[in-house]
Amino acid sequence: MNASAVLAIAIAVVVVLGLLGFVTSRRRSDARRGAGALSRETVRKDSSRGDDGPLSGRAYETAATAPVPATSSTDLVRTSTATAVYVPPDPEVVGVSRRQFFNRTMTTLMSVGLGGFGLAVVAFLWPKVSGGFGGKVTAGKVEDLKAAIAANKNFFYLPEARSWVTAFPKEGITKAEKVYSGPVLSGMKEGFVALYQKCPHLGCRVPECSSSQWFECPCHGSQYNRVGEKKGGPAPRGMDRFGVTVQGGTVVVDTGVVVAGPPIGANTTGQEAEGPHCIGAGGGGH
Repeated sequence: MNASAVLAIAIAVVVVLGLLGFVTSRRRSDARRGAGALSRETVRKDSSRGDDGPLSGRAYETAATAPVPATSSTDLVRTSTATAVYVPPDPEVVGVSRRQFFNRTMTTLMSVGLGGFGLAVVAFLWPKVSGGFGGKVTAGKVEDLKAAIAANKNFFYLPEARSWVTAFPKEGITKAEKVYSGPVLSGMKEGFVALYQKCPHLGCRVPECSSSQWFECPCHGSQYNRVGEKKGGPAPRGMDRFGVTVQGGTVVVDTGVVVAGPPIGANTTGQEAEGPHCIGAGGGGH
């Protein structure tokens, strides 16, 4: 070990011993003063205010053993024993405070509002099992529906189903079996087609054209034959449709599921325009 290291250790030991000596002397000084003794700073402050300072030990003993002069009963100070005046409690402290009332009211209103909104959403999204668009709509008896189609020049509009109901010829069933399936094909075999009123191009409502015996969209000129197969215009496919079933002689249109229309080129009936077009020329549109 070199001299510098020894010197450093010696200095550290001296510093530690010095600190221990200082702490020990302070504790002894505090012990001599005892608990409750006034500090020098307090004594100096009392002297600066003009006080005589604390009594010495002998003077304190003399004052403590001095006889107490007799005091008559009239000199005693009577303590007031008057009953305190009743003060009603603060209404905000007793029971429910104003803040609690408003908080609970707001929470209740928000809960009711959110609950009502949730029920409305569920009711809107819940599938309808019968009646009205989005469910199964009764179109009428088979013979009555055929008569209604004929009376309306081969087109019958069913507002509850938002669809056109037309007759499907029996001679087209063989070709239809290659294009359609499910409830749509079943309806064709029963002699009916239910076409959604919206044009598959941009959703315009498609009316019938009595002269051409086609459906012709007034928005962009898309044209479809009487069973909704595309004949012209910008539509990407034939008219969308719904499944049709016959239950106990009654025709039912299921609007719960929209079936995409047939691809371009489908022509199960071979029907061409039977007269002048209501919208542009055949195959027109943009």
